[in-house]
Amino acid sequence: MSLTFFAVASSPQERAAVTQRRSSAVSPPNVEILGTQLRKIQSAIVGQDFDVLINLPRNYRDTTRAFPVIYLLDAQWDFPLLNAIFGEQYYDGFVPEIVTVGIAWGGRNPNYDSLRGRDLTPTTIKQVPQSGNAARFLDFIKKELIPFIDTNYRTVKNDRTLMGSSLGGLFTLYAMFHETGIFSRYVLTSPSLGWDNGIVYTYEKNYADKNSRLPIRLFMAVGELEGGVAGFQKFVDRLKTRNYGGFDIQTRVLEGTGHSGSKAEGYSRGLQAVYARPSLTINHTILESYIGTYQLNPEITVRILKENDRLVLVAPDSSKINLYAETETDFYVKGIYLFFKMQKNDVGRVTGFHVEQFQGEAFLKKVD
Repeated sequence: MSLTFFAVASSPQERAAVTQRRSSAVSPPNVEILGTQLRKIQSAIVGQDFDVLINLPRNYRDTTRAFPVIYLLDAQWDFPLLNAIFGEQYYDGFVPEIVTVGIAWGGRNPNYDSLRGRDLTPTTIKQVPQSGNAARFLDFIKKELIPFIDTNYRTVKNDRTLMGSSLGGLFTLYAMFHETGIFSRYVLTSPSLGWDNGIVYTYEKNYADKNSRLPIRLFMAVGELEGGVAGFQKFVDRLKTRNYGGFDIQTRVLEGTGHSGSKAEGYSRGLQAVYARPSLTINHTILESYIGTYQLNPEITVRILKENDRLVLVAPDSSKINLYAETETDFYVKGIYLFFKMQKNDVGRVTGFHVEQFQGEAFLKKVD
């Protein structure tokens, strides 16, 4: 068998023909993100075509399941970034499987700077004449985009996240105070808090005057080198002093980071924060019922101990792994895709545990 990597011209004429074909060849195709989809929506509310970029989780083919959804603003720039970040955080066990939806402006030769200045801003200022379309843009998301996604994909209807940065961060806060129930999680970086003399403070006050609860998870970050850290902290302090019921807020100033760069680390930390699993304190009697030796096969045996009010798994190489309780029967390992579900028989006796890793699943029987 012969294997030829290069075309060989055996005569000057053939060599000339090869050269001509190379010079007239079309440009190589663009690189695409494998496994993603492009859907197009024409919004009657905004009067604008939108490109909707979608990434489905790896087990989406399981038709018995529905999935949370992330809605990402400025997807024309940040959809590849979020896909990479999500893959990392999912592999490390920090986030569940999620449908990712990126919102980008469509149509012919869209001017992204102009369009985002129009749709992501809540009020008109003279420096940006087309600004102030946030109410209609939010209506588009609520009345056109979300129904489209919920109709065409298997989604968890009450588990949505909104993500944005800069003007997108401003819009995320606008949505949070005006249509709080649409999303249950919000991730934003470098929000334009100074827009229209700090109009976001007015929105927050109007919300606080009518509501004592803000039942969401919020993550906010800003780059240390942006120059807006003091204003960012002032707004964070305002939110924290309200003592809203059901409100979970985490914030971070990102060391050595500027305005645009805040998205990479901010979105990573944000996903970890808003999808953080609980770490419960479980009754001693329940924990002690799990202590013992478990076996996958005669070659693979592990032990479960209790140390400092927590279960510890002793691996075959004698290394120890802390297990954190999500429920009385469900445990996980921080920073690793490793989940355990304890199994009991009809009389409540522990028979083993089901373990899920990124590579697959198995059952280990309790033998002692």
